[in-house]
Amino acid sequence: MGKTDFLSPKAIANRIKSKGLQKLRWYCQMCQKQCRDENGFKCHCMSESHQRQLLLASENPQQFMDYFSEEFRNDFLELLRRRFGTKRVHNNIVYNEYISHREHIHMNATQWETLTDFTKWLGREGFCKVDETPKGWYIQYIDRDPETIRRQQEQEKKKKQDLDDEEKTARFIEEQVRRGLQGKEQESPVYTELNRENDEEKVVFNLNKGASTSTAPQPKPGLFGPSGLKTAGTAPTVKRRETPPASGEAKEKKRKTALEEIIEFEEGKKKSARTDYWLQPEIVVKIVTKKLGEKYHKKKAVVKEVINKYTAVVKLIDSGDKLKLDQTHLETVIPAPGKKVLVLNGGYRGNEATLVCINEKTFSATIDIESGPLKGRRVEGVPYEDISKQA
Repeated sequence: MGKTDFLSPKAIANRIKSKGLQKLRWYCQMCQKQCRDENGFKCHCMSESHQRQLLLASENPQQFMDYFSEEFRNDFLELLRRRFGTKRVHNNIVYNEYISHREHIHMNATQWETLTDFTKWLGREGFCKVDETPKGWYIQYIDRDPETIRRQQEQEKKKKQDLDDEEKTARFIEEQVRRGLQGKEQESPVYTELNRENDEEKVVFNLNKGASTSTAPQPKPGLFGPSGLKTAGTAPTVKRRETPPASGEAKEKKRKTALEEIIEFEEGKKKSARTDYWLQPEIVVKIVTKKLGEKYHKKKAVVKEVINKYTAVVKLIDSGDKLKLDQTHLETVIPAPGKKVLVLNGGYRGNEATLVCINEKTFSATIDIESGPLKGRRVEGVPYEDISKQA
């Protein structure tokens, strides 16, 4: 009987059966061949090619086992790093996703007998953080990539700078409060004792300009001239000690209130606060990388989530596909004048604004700030990369 035709129903059925995962006990790791049933595996073990592979492995079996173990470890850790990052995940979830690839290295060809042994080995070697729970073993990848370590150091440095700025602001506010309290103490009145020479005299208080007087009442002149009972002298006047006038320096300091100085301090700090990251949620960006193919090149998307300040999860406006991209693969989108934009960098970072006009010669724009303490201010010469259209 001739060979089965390629398009015959039997040939098509065989090709369908060969797709997908098969049973592990009918897989030969040395020959990297998957058999569909027990009879096929038995025939393969009796074949000449399989016997040659066994002879090669018998010469140095440890070398082959080390090779398969290294390949299994590298592929497993690569999947864990790319798929789950540094998240804590169950080891069985990672393993099931790993074996879904048809050409994967089987564990029975490695130095580890079970997945638990492999998980414990990862923890001992320092590749992952492992912990045992009633639900099983969990692993967490330890990223030792130099670029990742550099970013973490920059984030820690930035966080420390932010804390230092907050401390400086707090000390500045405390200094303003202390100065304000000192000024109030200087202006507070100083009380003195009230002296009376005659106990029978009436005391009259005059509250003009913070001074009080104690005088006897003057008798009104009668028809026959001044009264002879007029007292020869009046009681001495008792005045409060007035506060000495403030110096010229104090007057100059009082020209600005504490709130105005705080706003001025914050504005000066913002002008120098430029960072190397600019991603913000709910802004429109454009994909500029060509590594994803022409399907996504120059397509517009909306940032849905920002990860570690430099990476974003974007959703394409046209197709609705979600991608995880670095900020180097994206650029800002400048809308038409009159539209809303978000400031992404510089002194007005995080403030909403309205685009007034665009200067194509200097690649900059003019905006009106719509939020924050500087609302209503017009800012000129803002670079294109510092603003983007709002979603």
